[in-house]
Amino acid sequence: MSTTPPPKSPTSTPSTGATSAPDPASAPVSDPAPTRALALGGLLAVLAVGLIALNLRPGATSLGPLMEQIVAAYGQGAIASGLLTALPCLAFGIFGLLAVPISRRLGLTGSVVAAFVLVALGLLLRPTAGSFGMFLALSLLVLVGPALGNVIVPAWIKQHGGARTVGLMTLYSVVLALGGSAGAALAVPLAGAATDGWRDSLQFWGMVAVIPVVVWAIVLTRTGHDFPPAPPSGDLPGSLLRSRTAIALTIMFGLQSTNAYTQFGMLPQILTSSGLTPGRAGITVAVIAGWGIVGGLVMPTVIARFRRLPWLVACFGLLTTIGYLGFWLAPAASPLLWACVLGVGGFAFPTAIALIPARSRSARVTARLSGMAQPLGYIFAALGPIAAGALLDTTGSIPLVLGFLALTGVALSIAGYRAALPRMVDDELTA
Repeated sequence: MSTTPPPKSPTSTPSTGATSAPDPASAPVSDPAPTRALALGGLLAVLAVGLIALNLRPGATSLGPLMEQIVAAYGQGAIASGLLTALPCLAFGIFGLLAVPISRRLGLTGSVVAAFVLVALGLLLRPTAGSFGMFLALSLLVLVGPALGNVIVPAWIKQHGGARTVGLMTLYSVVLALGGSAGAALAVPLAGAATDGWRDSLQFWGMVAVIPVVVWAIVLTRTGHDFPPAPPSGDLPGSLLRSRTAIALTIMFGLQSTNAYTQFGMLPQILTSSGLTPGRAGITVAVIAGWGIVGGLVMPTVIARFRRLPWLVACFGLLTTIGYLGFWLAPAASPLLWACVLGVGGFAFPTAIALIPARSRSARVTARLSGMAQPLGYIFAALGPIAAGALLDTTGSIPLVLGFLALTGVALSIAGYRAALPRMVDDELTA
């Protein structure tokens, strides 16, 4: 297989049915290279995508159910919990911006291999950290792979998937949610009853992360340095800040990410303070994450066919508010009910992803919109867990934190309604 980079030429518009967002430069990638897809083989492609998707979230979601033990082991408090919870959003925003330059140097497959070597090392070493500062630094290292994978894996599927592209994208979306749910559900059982059992629980995912490194190293021998094509030249005039739809979509993406990662990182601590056992709190958060599987499967079709989409998207924000109020006002009544309400409210995530191509007409604007909504949204999202941690640390009030999170659901409802209106960013830029 040739390792020569493909020629720099314009490429076709990305599919609007993808459940994972197009990346700023690789979104236009549509050169499936049939000979490469044939050389890669269907079973190897399925194995590679499934294993990488499974390992993109547990490094973050496995922390939440164990957060109290972890911060207590290092003599820290709620602010440290908020910082650890915000770290994925910061990493996804900042490292996501570096994904395209890195993939142009190492190739798509080479970037995944290099990133997950770092992930495996970080996951294996993180539990042995002697200080909270070192634990934080290794946690950041753990997130390099997921941050790059969010951008590179969908582009890799487009480039190598061929006739299997739709199936691989569906597999990617479903296993991504499954991995996030598994990280939360298994955290406490893996820790056992030992005081420092959290170290073994976290280290388990380091051993799991070695498997995709081996599989993707084999894939690399088949694909070579699969450089993504350069983005097309030319663009529509004007900043995306002139587009109200683009701004609303960025805010929507940020607010749903704030809620998702606060749920992963801090909700288990909130639930245990309300009387749930750590194991049950982990299962409750896993149920919320598990609903992402359903959302990823149904929302692209709903967006294409539902006539009153803005009201539906607004309901996701209201359900988020209702879920938090349920945990506040009736925490012991039915934790799984409130988890399901929050889980359906979490459909805002696949909706925001699918709206990126649905609210843009040209490939260039889709790429620009993705490049604004995701990195800026993730960076904005990091403020939520930090604020929640600061509130908990200074006031010690669980109801105040839940009230704050309920207000973010109201804001999500407003931003989601505006983002889902039938407006095209292209038209707003040329108006």
